[in-house]
Parts: sequence; structure tokens; C-alpha cells
Amino acid sequence: MGSQMDDGGANGGSSLIFLGTGCSSAVPNARCLIQPSDPPCKVCSDSLSIPPELNPNYRCNTSLLIDYLEDDGMSHRYILIDVGKCFREQVLRWFVRHKIPCVDSIILTHEHADAILGLDDIRIVQSHSPINDINPTPIYLTQFAMDSIAMKFSYLATKNLKEGQEVRRVAQLDWRIIESNHEKPFLCSGLEFVPLPVMHGEDYVCLGFLFGRKTRVAYISDISRFIPSTESVISKSGDRQLDLLILDTLYRGGSHNTHLCWDQTLDAVKRVCPKKALLIGMTHEYDHHKDNEILSEWSRQEGIPVQLAHDGLRLFIDI
Repeated sequence: MGSQMDDGGANGGSSLIFLGTGCSSAVPNARCLIQPSDPPCKVCSDSLSIPPELNPNYRCNTSLLIDYLEDDGMSHRYILIDVGKCFREQVLRWFVRHKIPCVDSIILTHEHADAILGLDDIRIVQSHSPINDINPTPIYLTQFAMDSIAMKFSYLATKNLKEGQEVRRVAQLDWRIIESNHEKPFLCSGLEFVPLPVMHGEDYVCLGFLFGRKTRVAYISDISRFIPSTESVISKSGDRQLDLLILDTLYRGGSHNTHLCWDQTLDAVKRVCPKKALLIGMTHEYDHHKDNEILSEWSRQEGIPVQLAHDGLRLFIDI
């Protein structure tokens, strides 16, 4: 199973498109540019001279688009995981490049800003109707996330206008509640997803997701610690070996209270033992080329191919 960038449709099969592989503040970190250090941050400084589409160190908020080719071999369904602060930019850059016409359904890992603040812009990937006369996009989330979003985006969560309210064109969403339980899978645009609850700080449960009938993929973007039952579901020593693990790694050095970092991430990869792993959620501490060279050596020693993903990466797989 290899990865490749394409011209947006040369291969007609299913694929994963990494819309964003960065942390909440994204990369470049704006502080590095307006309050430069001495010497300046090389990763962030390069962003001013290298076009983002040619710079794997330019990272938007973590988000994955699943381009799912249905069994008829003709119909594509586009499933979006998380809609963060960078969503409009991701549409302009990667939907256009890869010729993605719409979003058929949305799944949310949690309700933090870097996962939901692009929800208002979902209307740009929906049909246009000045009176909102369109089919709403299904969006799958926990009740906890729903309650929080209903406060932040009341106009998106409200199903019916009150008397006297003006019609305003906003994203039309069909809110569907899922459970934080790996024994409660759900269907989304014809593809089954298994919720993978993990700790995102010791006071907060976030969801990852397991999907794929032919290629078994686990996507876990925000994690500080595995819950034992979740790790068992995705571990080689548990249910069945993953073909691909997509996993959080925030800092290159040290640790963090709400995210895995380099050492903890690689320890987790060894425990889970997938056939391949791609890392996401990186800050500006990571230099894509240098750290992938180090990961190549680690991969040879451990026997598990691991690399940093990058924005715009399109991975063709048989889901």
C-alpha cells in the first residue's frame, strides 16, 4: 500500500486525502512571523518563501477526507472528518486540486475549535439555495459535542425558524448522535465506522474512528492516552492488525498533557503494530524532510513503516 500525490482523478478508486496535518494553531505559527526569535524559526520562515502547495511544513488543522468508491465501481461518496478553522483554505487548495465536488457526510472527533469552527463554511460545498431548500448534510457526533455546538452555532443547530425570523442562507446539517463506544458502529455514506474513544487529557474523551472492510484504517487525531479497550480493538495482538494507523504527534520533544508527542507516539505505534503508520497533528517543531529521514531509520529498525503525513497527500487504498 503506497502513497502518492495525483492530479485529481487519474485513479478512479477510493482514497484518503489529508486536508490538514497540523496542530490547532496550524503551521506556520503566526507568532514566529510577527515576533520572530533570534535565530528565526526555520520551519515558519520557509513558509514565506515556499508556496504552501510545495511546502510539506505548511500545515492546516487536522482533517481527513475519505473518497469512497462504492461497490458499483462508479459512485463516489465524500466523507469529511472534522471541519476546523482552516476549512475554507483546505477547500480552495485541495478540493480544487483533487476535483472534489461536494461533501456527502461529516464526522466529528470532538467539539474543540480546530475540529468545528469551519462548520459555517460547509455551505460552500453544498448546493446553492437562497432559501435553504436543499437536502441537509448528515453530521455524526456525540451528544456532548452536539450540546456544545448548539451553544456556539445555535443558527446551525436550530431546525425550525421561529415566527418572524428571517431566512438566512446557512449550512444545512442533519445532526445524528453516535456513542463513544467501539461496540456501537454506525453507517456513514455507506461505510461503517467504529468509534474509538481515547483520552484527550485526563478530563476529556475524544473519538478516533476505525473503518474499511478491505483495508483496515484507524484515524486518531487527538489523544494523550489510549483506553485499554480501544487499544485492544486496533492492536495486532487484539482483534486484527491494522493496515494503516493515522496518529497524533504534537511536539518533537518533551510531552504534552492533551496530546501524544514523538516518543509517546512511537511507543504507541510499536504497541499497536500496524502494517504502516502516518503521523499528523504536528507543530512547527517538526521539519518534514529531516524528521522523515529519522523515521525512515526508525522504521528499518522496528519493522513498521512510519512517516509524517503532509497536507494534500492522497493515498489510494481499497476500502
